[in-house]
Amino acid sequence: MATSRQASSNSAAQAGGSSLEDLPKTWTFTRSLPPDAQFPTPADSHKTPRDHIGPRQVRNALFTWVRPEQQQDPELLAVSPAALRDLGIKESEVKTEDFKQFVAGNKLYGWDEEKLEGGYPWAQCYGGFQFGQFAGQLGDGRAISLFETTNPASGTRYELQLKGAGLTPYSRFADGKAVLRSSIREFVVSEALNALNIPTTRALSLTLLPHSKVVRETIEPGAIVLRFAQSWLRLGNFDILRARGDRNLIRKLATYIAEDVFGGWETLPGRLANPDKPDESPAPARGLASKDIEGPDETAENRFTRLYREIVRRNARTVGAWQAYGFMNGVLNTDNTSVYGLSIDFGPFAFMDTFDRSYTPNHDDHMLRYSYSNQVTIIWWNLVRFGEAIGELMGAGAMVDDETFVTEGVKEGQEEGIISRAEKLIMQAGEEYKATALAEYQRLMTARLGLRQAQKSDYDELISAIFTIMETLELDFSHFFRRLSSLKLEELSTPESRKEKASVFFHQEGPPKTVSEDEARDQLAEWLGKWRSRIVADWQDGDGTVSSARDEERMQAMKQVNPNFVPRGWILDEVIRRVEKEGERDVLDRIMHMALNPFEEAWDGRSFNGATWRGDAEEEQRWVGEVPKTERALQCSCSS
Repeated sequence: MATSRQASSNSAAQAGGSSLEDLPKTWTFTRSLPPDAQFPTPADSHKTPRDHIGPRQVRNALFTWVRPEQQQDPELLAVSPAALRDLGIKESEVKTEDFKQFVAGNKLYGWDEEKLEGGYPWAQCYGGFQFGQFAGQLGDGRAISLFETTNPASGTRYELQLKGAGLTPYSRFADGKAVLRSSIREFVVSEALNALNIPTTRALSLTLLPHSKVVRETIEPGAIVLRFAQSWLRLGNFDILRARGDRNLIRKLATYIAEDVFGGWETLPGRLANPDKPDESPAPARGLASKDIEGPDETAENRFTRLYREIVRRNARTVGAWQAYGFMNGVLNTDNTSVYGLSIDFGPFAFMDTFDRSYTPNHDDHMLRYSYSNQVTIIWWNLVRFGEAIGELMGAGAMVDDETFVTEGVKEGQEEGIISRAEKLIMQAGEEYKATALAEYQRLMTARLGLRQAQKSDYDELISAIFTIMETLELDFSHFFRRLSSLKLEELSTPESRKEKASVFFHQEGPPKTVSEDEARDQLAEWLGKWRSRIVADWQDGDGTVSSARDEERMQAMKQVNPNFVPRGWILDEVIRRVEKEGERDVLDRIMHMALNPFEEAWDGRSFNGATWRGDAEEEQRWVGEVPKTERALQCSCSS
C-alpha cells in the first residue's frame, strides 16, 4: 500500500511534477555496497569536521559518506526545462529559495540533522587507465551524489550528483572544485546530446559560486552543476578492485549492476546463436534464467558473461552514435567510460566542424589517442580492461557459483582453463561489439541520408564515399547533412543541376586550394547523383516517381535527425566569455533552448510547449551559420 508521501508524489507528478520535498528519494547504492571503513555510518562522517575529510587511499569500499561544502551566496544561472520534466520536478520549484540552496549543495534532503540518521551524500571510489596507463585510485574528487529518484511517470530512476561540491577522499592533489568555464560546457552538452537521442548523463542546473576563486591555468570563478544519470558507475570502478585483487568486491559490484542497475539477470542478453558472427545472429533473447549455461564448455556463457556483453553492447551503440553525429569526448579513459553506456564526464569534448578523421579536441592528446577515428577502438580497449577485471567470473563458466570457488577462488591447475575461456569470451564479445557499433552507426547514417531501408551497397557507395569527399573538400560535418535535408529531388534531376547545387556545401571561401572549384563540384555532383537514385528507389510512388508531397515528407524526416544547431566549440567559448566577463545571464537560457530543440529551422517567435519563445533571431542565425575560419576545430585542455 502506498504511503501518504508516495500518493502525494504520484499525484503531483501527474499534475506536472513534485516539489523537492515530495520528490521520491532512495539510497539504493549506499544501502547495497560497502562504505569506507573510516566512516562506517553517515553519522560518523557528519560528526567529522568537513575539512578533515580530505584525500587519502580508501580500500575495501566502493564509496565514502561525505557532504557537500557549504557555499556562500550561490547564484542560480540556468536550469534545463527538459531535465525538470524528466526528473519529475515542477517548474515553479525553480523560483524557490530551497531549490537554489539544494542545487548549490547547501540543503540536504533525507537527512535528519537532530537524529543523525537518514539518507546521506556520498562519493564513489574508482580507478582508471588514463592515456593507456593505470593511474591508481581516482574516484569522485569533486562530485558528490545526493540521492536517487524515480520519476513516477516514466519509471526511470536517476542518481543526482553535484559536480564542484568540494574535497572528498578522492580529490588527490586537487581542490574538489569546478570552474565556471567547464561547468557551462558540461551543462549545455549534456542536454544537447540527450536531445540528439545519444545516451548521456544529464544536467539539471548551473550555479555560480561568487566567492569561489579556483586556480587552474589562471584564476577562474567556481561553479556547480547538478547532474544526473541512471548510474554513475564506470569501468574504472572495476579497475581499482582488480589492481587490489579484491575479487569479493568485484563479484559484489557486478551482481549489484546486474540486479539493481539493469533490473535483474533475466534482462541481460541470451546466448548468441552464432558467437563468431554476431551480425548474423538474431537479436539476443531476454529472460534467460540467472544460472543457465549453454554451449560448449570452452565458450560457455554464464550470467557474468552476459553482464559483460550487455555493457559491451551499450557502449557499442553509444560510440556508434558519436561517430554518426561527429561528437568526440576528448578523454576516453576507463574512468570516463560508463557501465550504463552513457556519454560521461565532459572535458575537452567537441562536435566536428570541418570533417577530419584525425581531429582530437584535446590539445594534450599529442598521440591522437582519443581522436574521432580512434573512438571505436579506444572504447573497445577500455572494455577489454573491464573483461580482464571480471575475467575470473566469466572464465569460471558453470563453476561460478560453486561454494569453494566463491570463497577460495581459483585453485592450482584451474588457471589455464579459466584464462583461456575468459579470453575466448572476450574475443567473441569483441565481434559483437564491432557488429553492434557498426549497426548503430549505419542505422543513424541511413536516417541522416534520408533513406528508409538500408542496402549493403550504401556503406561503400554513399556513407564511406561522402566522408572521403567531405575530408578532401574540407566540408562542415553538421552543415552538410542539414543542407542535404533541404535539397529537393527536382533540383537534382540533371548532372548540370547537381553540379550547380554542389556549391551549397562549400564554406564561404570555397573549396581548399588543393582542389579546383570545378573538380570539387564534379565530386559532389557525382555523389549527389547516386544519392538521388537511392532516394527515388526508396521513396517512389507506384508509378516509379517521387511526388513533391513525398519528397517534402522525406525532407522533413531528414530534418528530424539532422540538427540545425549543435553547441560547437566557438559558440561555447562565446557564451563563456559573455557570462563570465560581461555578466550576461539570459544567453544561457537561449543556448539551452536551442540545444534542447536542435532540429528547428528557427526559434525566436516559435511556439514550444504551448508558449511563444522569445529569443534573439540574429544570434540564432549566426550560431547555425558559417563557422568563422579561425574558430574551426578548436582544442582545449582537460583542466576544469
